[in-house]
Amino acid sequence: MVEEAAKKNLYDAARKGELAKFQQILQQDPFLLDEVSFESAGNLLHVATMWRQAAIVEEVLKINPRLATSLDSRNSSPLHIAAAEGSLEIVKKLLSVAREACWWRDCHDMNPIHVAAMNGHAEVLKELLQLDLFPAMERVHRGQTVLHLCVKHGQLSTLQVLVDKFDEFLDAKDDDGETILHLAARSNHQKITAYLMGSDKITKDWLSKISLIMSTKLRSRRDKRSLKKIKLLQILSTALTMLDNVPKLRDVTMVVASLIATMAFQAAVSPPGGVWQDDTSSHTAGKAVMESVHPKMYKHFIRANTTAFVSSLFTIFLITSTYGVPSINFVFDIIAEYAMWVSLAAIGVSYGASLMMTNSMEALSISHIVAVVVSVFLVVYLSACLYTFIETMRKLTKKLYHFHG
Repeated sequence: MVEEAAKKNLYDAARKGELAKFQQILQQDPFLLDEVSFESAGNLLHVATMWRQAAIVEEVLKINPRLATSLDSRNSSPLHIAAAEGSLEIVKKLLSVAREACWWRDCHDMNPIHVAAMNGHAEVLKELLQLDLFPAMERVHRGQTVLHLCVKHGQLSTLQVLVDKFDEFLDAKDDDGETILHLAARSNHQKITAYLMGSDKITKDWLSKISLIMSTKLRSRRDKRSLKKIKLLQILSTALTMLDNVPKLRDVTMVVASLIATMAFQAAVSPPGGVWQDDTSSHTAGKAVMESVHPKMYKHFIRANTTAFVSSLFTIFLITSTYGVPSINFVFDIIAEYAMWVSLAAIGVSYGASLMMTNSMEALSISHIVAVVVSVFLVVYLSACLYTFIETMRKLTKKLYHFHG
């Protein structure tokens, strides 16, 4: 049983950093270090770490490094405490003997990386991340990421460290469906919100969420100036949503263009009606039968098929060459979309010519085919425009109803 006086002297020496006194007490009883513990503060290593006494920590680890793996009543290791206090020197000493403590969670379900991040200790956080990145990927209460913790506690310095290393967490949502930008705006952390808004890694969907949050706050004021701001924010949100859909549109366009290019290439090497298999005075082996039987129609077929192939390749070239270009530059997107429509029309004409050749429809002319293709395109296009107009009016009416209600 350890005497209370010796216990108190050892505690005081560890708290005040009196290394000589600490060593003197332990020389009298070498086993005292292992026997002394405190109900809430843990062992002497916890105490020295809590009071940022690096010399005492080093001495304790020299005598018994296993104390670095012990936990206090809050399930905190000495590394948890060092991370909370922001003592970089002590963190380095503890990591040298107990690296595995980076993974351990305290009573709040947080590991030392979470603790350092929420307390704003950027240098400590960098040291911990240098050792292992994976503990930072662990989520905490309500599915929050370590970035959520930084925003929640208003710690911009540690957030900046983490954003550079974990940009995949930027649009991660917690159990409430909030991203870190959403949380920053709702919590009115202006500096963090401004930092995230200025980041080139931010997505347009985030910006639309911010406009929604600001609109909600402004709507509660019900004054004319606020109403004007709401309208501007709604326009901004709509525009940003459209911008966010551009990459998806590029993907669809790329798939369609690739398919048309494949079809056009196949039609060129295997034309309708096949190719001649032998050489005669009127034709050569390998030449298209259609060229000899229906030379005029074959010319139209070749022109349409070549147009489809070239315009598809041009579309693919535009999309691949502008990959990664900010979607706010619509020039290439519009040209690529137009080229795709040209290739669609051309492959339609090519199909019509093939149909006439293989199904005894010689009575039809190429003008009939073009008329049919154009008519179908117009019907589809006008139907899509009408549907879009009706949906837009329906949503606008619904918004106005809720706004005035």
